[in-house]
Amino acid sequence: MKWNADLYDQKHSFVFQYGEDVLALLDVKPGEHILDIGCGTGHLTKQIQDKGAIVKGTDYSPDMIAQAKKLFPGVDFAVENAADFYTEQKYDAVFSNAALHWVLDANGAIKSIYNALKPGGRFVAEMGGKGNVAKLLEAIRLVLQNHGYPDKAETKVWYFPSTAEYAKLLEDHGFRVTFTAHYDRKTPLQDGDQGVAKWVTMFGAQFLEGIPEEEKEQILAEITKKLEPYYNENGQWYADYKRLRFVAVKE
Repeated sequence: MKWNADLYDQKHSFVFQYGEDVLALLDVKPGEHILDIGCGTGHLTKQIQDKGAIVKGTDYSPDMIAQAKKLFPGVDFAVENAADFYTEQKYDAVFSNAALHWVLDANGAIKSIYNALKPGGRFVAEMGGKGNVAKLLEAIRLVLQNHGYPDKAETKVWYFPSTAEYAKLLEDHGFRVTFTAHYDRKTPLQDGDQGVAKWVTMFGAQFLEGIPEEEKEQILAEITKKLEPYYNENGQWYADYKRLRFVAVKE
């Protein structure tokens, strides 16, 4: 999947703005070595550095990393696969915001992160949890099926685990889970009734790959119509986000 880094910063800045809460959970100490996985355009990585840490931000998207380097030239960024990486440098903490649900190989990611941490190091993250954008997914699948795209409807874009499911994976890899929460966080969409189409185009582009442009617009309009009763609150549209947040320690 190719990311539009400019659109991400302009229209979907809620991704890193909400992530500022998770930074409080990270509780950065000056001088700590911290790895920020799935750093996107680097806004939170820069905030971690501003708190006195020695930080590195990584992302699978070359476009995101190019944008991050342009915005924050004084921060260390690299293109890396979260599901399969190795680092000589061992970290005091690994941080991740709104990225791990893109990593379908959760075991690969947790194993790589565990190996990147010092003993006693902490893994602090927030990601989409079970039920995240459930209404949206339901609408996308239904409309794609109605248009004769049953295979597209089954596209696996994200991994949204429950608390128990993810905690078990963490424990299986040697982590001790010290904190976890799974909560609703309805998220405002910009641009009114255009917000759904823009969200799907930005984050769910894989569902629409290969579909002719005209039909794509029709599909997006139908998805929007199905979601209106749930998403439109007096003109402000909200997506049905459910987030999973946790802290785990390498034993």
